[in-house]
Amino acid sequence: MSDDNGTPDTPAGSTAASDGPQPEPLRFFGTTWVNHDGGYTLRRIGVSLGSLAAAVASCLVLRFAYQGLQLADSGSFVTGLIVVMFAVCSALAFGHTWEGFSKRPDPDRQAALRGLLTIGFVGSLCAYFLRSLTEAPGEKLHREEYRRAREQYERRIARRSGNPAKRRRS
Repeated sequence: MSDDNGTPDTPAGSTAASDGPQPEPLRFFGTTWVNHDGGYTLRRIGVSLGSLAAAVASCLVLRFAYQGLQLADSGSFVTGLIVVMFAVCSALAFGHTWEGFSKRPDPDRQAALRGLLTIGFVGSLCAYFLRSLTEAPGEKLHREEYRRAREQYERRIARRSGNPAKRRRS
């Protein structure tokens, strides 16, 4: 089944799929993004609809919060400040999430923006929805990294020409 390091065994005589770098799984997609198989299209449709439904539901919750502010009669300044805060945080979260689909985010910056991204969750959901209309979110980044890793692996393997101990000396 598997050896001591947790990697699955492959039948003897077969070319192991584990030779070389392996594709990194994406959330909701696993590794189906590599060959667009295993229900990839249905998963993309599901992710699109799910993120759109979550964004709509989130907007309804924010609307109830806005109505609560109206009922509390907290004043137009506070109400306006809350609306602007959610709008700005959502726009920033959208941009940050969209950028994260094309390059790896910096972990320090990610940690610093955690609160802002939490407040702007609607923007992140909208970015996820729009990206899933064309590809699995993050697929382009992962495909490029996987292609680069495969090329490096192929170059390393091509340089090896058998057992150096068996070479004849001239």
